[in-house]
Amino acid sequence: MRDSQSDLSKEEKMKGYTIDQLKIGDKGWMEKTITETDVYNYAGITGDFSLVHVNEARAKQGRFGKRIVHGMLLMGLVSAVIGTQLPGTGTIYVSQFVRFLKPVFFNDTIRAEVEVIEINKERERVKLKTTCTNQEGLVVLTGEAEVIPPTDEVLSRLG
Repeated sequence: MRDSQSDLSKEEKMKGYTIDQLKIGDKGWMEKTITETDVYNYAGITGDFSLVHVNEARAKQGRFGKRIVHGMLLMGLVSAVIGTQLPGTGTIYVSQFVRFLKPVFFNDTIRAEVEVIEINKERERVKLKTTCTNQEGLVVLTGEAEVIPPTDEVLSRLG
């Protein structure tokens, strides 16, 4: 079973795996501590300045008692693993089902992980289990992605 780790060099991370190279159980992951700057950068890019993310005083009055990280920022971490590690460079994201289970707060450390759970060579599709866990080991996000891994031809063009 391949376990692609976030501390690999940039060149190692940017490898791509074809459908023939993938195996059920292969995993890729990265970890990131989500900072206030990350949340504000995400808000600026997307325009999502919801008070639960950027207004401490208003967030204190809300369901969680403090500001929370955008759920889709976590999906960006999952996408980074898919696009740079597993299957990696040249992968096409087809679909994603996601369920947000617990809030993520500023300065939480999140591990985004993908695992190959199904390979359909006939359709050239791979299903991945997608999971994010926090520093306490609690699952905060779960889902399933469908991707098209790169072909040998695509990988040769990408270098």
